[in-house]
Amino acid sequence: MDLHGIVSGGIGQVNPYILGSIKVSTGNIQNPNGDGTLIPTYVNVPQVPMQVQALTANDIKHLDGLNLQGVNNSIYVRGRINGLVRANNTGGDIITFPDGTVWLVTAVIESWPDWCKLAVTLQNGS
Repeated sequence: MDLHGIVSGGIGQVNPYILGSIKVSTGNIQNPNGDGTLIPTYVNVPQVPMQVQALTANDIKHLDGLNLQGVNNSIYVRGRINGLVRANNTGGDIITFPDGTVWLVTAVIESWPDWCKLAVTLQNGS
């Protein structure tokens, strides 16, 4: 049962969805200059409906345990977004809001078949 689909319309009346873009990590390639450094690669997914909410007290405790600092928010998005997946050599998905702010996915707080809740950290000024 897709509970998020059931309640998202009501929540959207209070806190409207925004359309952002997500750069999904596809891994790394070696820098062609031969110095051995790696360059992250991404697939851009534009116009993704997402809802930004404040972090809950438990989310803040979780992020505090990871020693993450900065401006943090949570985002609900349909689909599956991953944080760091060492086995696949991927991670560091980047979300851009309509106002131009750039956010790094720092943790996946909840992951369900149809949606996920992400912790994100601001990467630039607003």
